[in-house]
Amino acid sequence: MDIDNQRVGSEPSLVRPYSLTSGRTRPKVDLALEALVASHPVALERQFELTNIETSIVELCRESPSVAEVAARLGIPIGVARVLVADLIEAGHVRVSATLKDDSSDDERRELIERVLSGLRRI
Repeated sequence: MDIDNQRVGSEPSLVRPYSLTSGRTRPKVDLALEALVASHPVALERQFELTNIETSIVELCRESPSVAEVAARLGIPIGVARVLVADLIEAGHVRVSATLKDDSSDDERRELIERVLSGLRRI
């Protein structure tokens, strides 16, 4: 995965975070850090619409990572990841899975914790 010809994850990118988000610091969609995002099946067919970093996010979302995991695996600040993932949600390239609600069961909470731990171990 490349960001403007910089290898993601192996070396720091020379691209400034604000240039990736056009200076925006707040996502258009409220996203929890633990929210799981997944690529829409047709998203990869529409890659011509995307920048390099957006393509990297869409490809990574084939594995349904959390927003925090997207940031960690691509080596970008969490705020930048939230803005970019929100943009991709609005454009229909990825979708977000529901996170826990106030009335979520203990089993649902445990499952979320296990998924987050599993994702962190993969990093």
